[in-house]
Amino acid sequence: MRTLLALFFLVVFNFSYCQDKFDIDVAKKFQKELNTEYADAKTSPLLPEDLATFKVLDFYPINEKFFVIARFIRTKKEKPFAMATSTDRKPMYVKYGEAYFTLDKKEFKLNIYRNIALSKEKKYKDYLFLPFSDLTSGRESYIGGKYIDLKIPAGDTIFIDFNTSYNPYCAYSHRYSCPKVPLENDLDVEIRAGVKKFHD
Repeated sequence: MRTLLALFFLVVFNFSYCQDKFDIDVAKKFQKELNTEYADAKTSPLLPEDLATFKVLDFYPINEKFFVIARFIRTKKEKPFAMATSTDRKPMYVKYGEAYFTLDKKEFKLNIYRNIALSKEKKYKDYLFLPFSDLTSGRESYIGGKYIDLKIPAGDTIFIDFNTSYNPYCAYSHRYSCPKVPLENDLDVEIRAGVKKFHD
């Protein structure tokens, strides 16, 4: 079967979910719209046999704890690199910045990336890509980690809502080519938020 490319990560970009304070309705809207997309044969990444029985995705309970206010440091003079994917495709990215935050009284850092090709499109020029994995990966959540869509912040603060984290299309079908989570974005903490793994 011809390999389908998840060219720009997963869903239609969730810019509408970028927020500067926790709002449970935002997370609920995210879940509802993701379920709607997955239930539609025209937009779903699910295999036909999974789509035939699909009802809703399995989400962690929405939890304000996993909405974090992070210190953002713009990293300049970074060189573009070919990001590894689940296939031999090598899309070009650049590290755009670093997010520093506290969770469970521990300090963490995540690198945030920008897709070079996507940044040239006016509609997505402010789009940033945050892939991560954590201690739930491979157990409760997808072994390959999850993604979060962000916008370029105006200042030195960036808001990250793990409740809006989602699986790569590769979690649902081998037909897709998905960016792999860089090792430096593997968190030594359980992020029990967002979408859980699809199959047990």
